[in-house]
Amino acid sequence: MRRVVITGAGTINPLGASVPATLDAMQEGRCGIGPLEIRDVDRLSVRIAGQVGGYDETAHFDRQQLSLYDRFTQFALLSAAEAVAQSGIAFNGALAERAGVVLGTSGGGLNTQDDNYRAVYEEGKNRVHPFIVPRLMNNAAASHISMTYNLQGPSFTVASACASSNHAMGQAAQMIRTGLADVMLTGGSEAMLCFGGVKAWEGLRVMSKEACRPFCATRTGMVQGEGAGVFVFEERDRALARGAEILAEVAGFAMTSDAGDIVTPSRHGAVRAIAGALRDAGLAPERVGYINAHGTGTTANDRTECAAVRDVFGGHAERLVISSTKSMHGHLIGGTGAVELLACLMALRDGIVAPTIGYREPDPDCALDIVPNVAREARIDVALSNAFAFGGLNAVLALARA
Repeated sequence: MRRVVITGAGTINPLGASVPATLDAMQEGRCGIGPLEIRDVDRLSVRIAGQVGGYDETAHFDRQQLSLYDRFTQFALLSAAEAVAQSGIAFNGALAERAGVVLGTSGGGLNTQDDNYRAVYEEGKNRVHPFIVPRLMNNAAASHISMTYNLQGPSFTVASACASSNHAMGQAAQMIRTGLADVMLTGGSEAMLCFGGVKAWEGLRVMSKEACRPFCATRTGMVQGEGAGVFVFEERDRALARGAEILAEVAGFAMTSDAGDIVTPSRHGAVRAIAGALRDAGLAPERVGYINAHGTGTTANDRTECAAVRDVFGGHAERLVISSTKSMHGHLIGGTGAVELLACLMALRDGIVAPTIGYREPDPDCALDIVPNVAREARIDVALSNAFAFGGLNAVLALARA
């Protein structure tokens, strides 16, 4: 099996419009969650979110492009541009056929869908723009990335709710490992902060009206966010031969299904995914120093995840550092694993572990070192990124210091 490394990273999310800005915010423990600014927000009971602030689509794309790009596609393209620039790769000649893109999203072009439901059902219009389907389809972002960079290899979209990004990145890594591709752009993007998107999540009664406080006894639920993260995954020998800067190695990946309940998480499914990623990487549990937790700020998720970590790591669980950056940027649903992978890169490369902010009182069922409120310096050689989705779909990535 060939080895896979990361040679480029890009993002736009509530904490920043680039990787450096995002990592600075994570180090500072800055909160990107605030008042939600969308149409008809007064009709919502939940009025906070992790929104990309000050975003002007016309500053990045022309009129013709905007007729094709939903907000989630825009975020993906901006993130891909930063990642490809950092990698220094030009997808020309034979490489074009050996390169592809796997992107995760849950809602796809939900803003486009929401706008056009309004046009047809509220305003009574009988015609919509001819490009509505190409805008709202889940594969739109992946397709536009492939066209922008001439990626002629495997290209598709993964939709597995909150695990979409991790599933996408895991599949991209496997394609390079097994020789189906040499370079893959991968990650995830989501833009569900429209009236219909927020109203749907309100119905689940898992949303907080004040803040996201994972692992805290006074938690009140999750907070939605939006944004994207895209990475360049590359076969290790190829990256070394061209003198590329290696950000980290994708050492292992595993995915499991609870095969249980559509919304209630299973400790056993999470255990199998975490243990499977370690087994795939050939790593003993004691090698892991940091876990970027799924950590949604709901009681069911937080307690289940902490129980799974104890099951896998035993006594070593007390020596792990664990944090949920959702406390800062919110839950980006299909894009969340990609943005959270940046915290793993920061821990491995810079020796700085992002905090779990908003922490007030300990929950006895989450009595692990969750790096409360303030970032911490620590040498980390191996980091895990957890994603546990509705539908019982679990995906865990293991990254190792380059």
